[in-house]
Amino acid sequence: MAIGKVLVTGSSGTIGTRLCERLLAETGRTVVGVDRRPNQWNPASQRLTLVGDLLEPATLAQLPTDVDVVIHLAANARVYDVVVDPDQARDNILTIYNVLEFCRRNEIPRVMFASSREVYGNADGVVHAEEPVHIRHCESPYAASKVAGEALVHSYQQCYGIEFINIRFSNVYGMYDESNRVVPLFIKRIKEQQDLTVYGKDKLLDFTYIDDAVHGVLQALARFERARNEVYNLAFGAGTSILEVAETLRARLGGTGRIHVGDVRPGEVVQYIADISKARERLLYQPTVAFAEGIERAVQWYEANLYR
Repeated sequence: MAIGKVLVTGSSGTIGTRLCERLLAETGRTVVGVDRRPNQWNPASQRLTLVGDLLEPATLAQLPTDVDVVIHLAANARVYDVVVDPDQARDNILTIYNVLEFCRRNEIPRVMFASSREVYGNADGVVHAEEPVHIRHCESPYAASKVAGEALVHSYQQCYGIEFINIRFSNVYGMYDESNRVVPLFIKRIKEQQDLTVYGKDKLLDFTYIDDAVHGVLQALARFERARNEVYNLAFGAGTSILEVAETLRARLGGTGRIHVGDVRPGEVVQYIADISKARERLLYQPTVAFAEGIERAVQWYEANLYR
């Protein structure tokens, strides 16, 4: 069955904006978005976006029901923010539940759910394939909300026949992001000649350039029937320390502030590298933008769009 009409939740976010751009460029695709915020980056994406909250029945009632797949990106996605305010984790769980109920009641056959590398927690080892996820490794309410979301998605396949693909993203960066995620935060602070704080000297994560992340989503969408009802890591497949991120950006931007190293904050994963062999094999996923190139592209985008 061909996938012609796509509903993207979180369409004004980092991944959502770039994904909608790519989907709109594909001949034959119809795209509808929904987000709590208007899309400030792309007028074409804003024109297709319903501004509303998926926690509210009134928003759900306005969504189109003649869609072939829902790509659910919407979430409170800042790990430490959710540690501080765990109500945000509750909202994540209620949002995916509402989306799944919307699909069930309207006989929408497919869902793609944006999960996170946070589900692996601080388990033994650094490189993680898709299978070993356990609730005892949930380091934060955010991670728990993603584990719960994956479980709900799986249950709706078992009970109601809604096919799914769960995607575990890892530290997506590059553009369309003014949040306090590490890359935009460090760029902002360096531009203001402020100090940087790295939480964890040995903290090492798998940074994924936005175009690689979106490439993976599009590959999964194109191969949905063959890839369905599985979980996939989408990342670059290599680790970069947060200290290296800070040092690289400070050198590139000519920062004069100091780099302070503190303790890892509660709820944060210390070391993670994705095993992406399953995505390579099943989705034909091929990330191409390594950290050095990706961070240069990111700096150029921020300088052109936010710090002219």
